[in-house]
Amino acid sequence: MDTSGNLYVVDSDNSKIRKATPAGVVTTVAGGGVQPDGKALNATFNHPLGIVADTAGSLYVAEKAAIRKITPDGMVSTLAGSGGGKTGFLDGSGIGAAFNAPQGSAIDAAGNLYVADSDNRAIRRVSPAGEVTTIAGTGEEGFADGPADKATFTWPKGVVMDAKGVLYAVDRDRIRKLTPVY
Repeated sequence: MDTSGNLYVVDSDNSKIRKATPAGVVTTVAGGGVQPDGKALNATFNHPLGIVADTAGSLYVAEKAAIRKITPDGMVSTLAGSGGGKTGFLDGSGIGAAFNAPQGSAIDAAGNLYVADSDNRAIRRVSPAGEVTTIAGTGEEGFADGPADKATFTWPKGVVMDAKGVLYAVDRDRIRKLTPVY
């Protein structure tokens, strides 16, 4: 939801981003076009799986292999990963980073995005500049608690952050807690 109470949802099968107003009016805000980036209704999405809004009104969309940003003026850009759909597991900057089915996401007060990178079995942070860092998970499937770089995940699907900066991740049939050491 945004600060005006609008609900944003990903329409995965149609590769579109929809908005429902508090009055119940549903519109398409992005997707359905022919180019990866640019004007929102001209942009394409590759199976979007998650969305979160920041306080400035920008939307961040997790899709098959990338994190995309939609600005309040209706421009879409690839913030990190491959807008072309090439999956992988690589920290880096902008399109030099790689994701594999990122889904649920949360945003902190500094504008850092936290993403459940499901098929990579990791929790990733994306800075406002598009720098991607793995903050928890080894990429190996499992269920092991401990230091973030040694912990393993089964299939993280979503994340949420509390007011103290503690991140919680939904990992298949468990809720995992990541203390703010990242």
